Amino acid sequence: MASIEIVLRKNQKADGTYPLAIRYTQDRKTFYTYLGHSVRLSDWDEKAHKVKKSYPNATRFNNMLAKAVADYNDKLLERETNNADTSVEAMRSAMIAAKENTFFKQAAIYCDHLRKTGKSNQLSTDQPRINRFREFMKSDNISFSEITAAVLKKFVVHLKHTRNVTDRTAVNHLVVIRTIYNQAITAGVADRKHYPFGKGKITIKFPDSLKIGLSADEVKLLENAELSDAENHARNLWLISFYFAGMRVSDVLRLKWSDFQNDRLYYAMGKNLKGGSLKVPEKALRILEQYPHNNQHDLVFHDLASLPDLSKRYDVQIRIKTRTKSCNERLKHIAKKLGIIKPMTMHIARHTFGNLSGDKIPIQLLQKLYRHTSITTTIGYQGNFIHKDADDALNSVIG
Repeated sequence: MASIEIVLRKNQKADGTYPLAIRYTQDRKTFYTYLGHSVRLSDWDEKAHKVKKSYPNATRFNNMLAKAVADYNDKLLERETNNADTSVEAMRSAMIAAKENTFFKQAAIYCDHLRKTGKSNQLSTDQPRINRFREFMKSDNISFSEITAAVLKKFVVHLKHTRNVTDRTAVNHLVVIRTIYNQAITAGVADRKHYPFGKGKITIKFPDSLKIGLSADEVKLLENAELSDAENHARNLWLISFYFAGMRVSDVLRLKWSDFQNDRLYYAMGKNLKGGSLKVPEKALRILEQYPHNNQHDLVFHDLASLPDLSKRYDVQIRIKTRTKSCNERLKHIAKKLGIIKPMTMHIARHTFGNLSGDKIPIQLLQKLYRHTSITTTIGYQGNFIHKDADDALNSVIG
């Protein structure tokens, strides 16, 4: 007869606590599955196999322990029903395999995928979000069924209370959790019936954010400013982005001379690989004339030229992030020098194109210029810059 129970192991940790484990006994043989939690001797009820009321959040913690035992019993019952081996050795293998199904095991797989595909920017933002969720859950051994809508709501409150994050930042944390959960469902290691997202549960809705671009006068001010060499380079990158319909900085830095043919620029946007060509404006030609054709990678701008291998996407993304940060610092300094009080970054070049295009360009053409996959995305984005109807409505009352 198999025996399954929670026990306190006697190997004391440095902080004075003792680790908890599930002890499985069959035919006088035993093995332990550690739960990733530890408690003090004074907080442990040896006879009841649970923590005492003196332990913080004792009820919730004991429920978690009871669920761990129930999951273990379910695994044993499943194997007995299928006439599978239930020996200590077989159950050890089964429980080790089950650990692969934990949230943070899948999170590690997710981060490894980002690393291997060169998505360093996404990794650098998502890894801390995963770590904050781990700190909140206080365990590495969290099953997907434990991540309920109620738990996620408490996590959002926790983030706002302890880190004073914005609504947008809180939603970004939930997006990462949802992505990992979906990955686990696809891999067959999580059950969709426990999925905490969707109607009546946790819905992902991004709060509206202000998108402010420069005015035409501010762009002219930037174009005509007398700047140092380093500042001029930052300005050039910004203007190239603006002149080519808000090209993303990662695409600007990867531009090659071979991308320019017959007075047109041919390139595919790195984010979604949408391709196309644009006529090179005269203003852009004057900027390109400032840069020599003298680096091994045929790059227009020198920012990535010192990298030995541009096929190593992770290294390229790291360098792009570093150069963008440096460029944004210079743009901030330029804005202060010119009396521009709007936030001045490389991404603002995209907002500036949207602001100045307003409702002057047909939405289908804007979709092509922005390289959006869906026209709905274009409509939503451009809606941030079209104010005429709202202004006229307001004026009809006030004026």
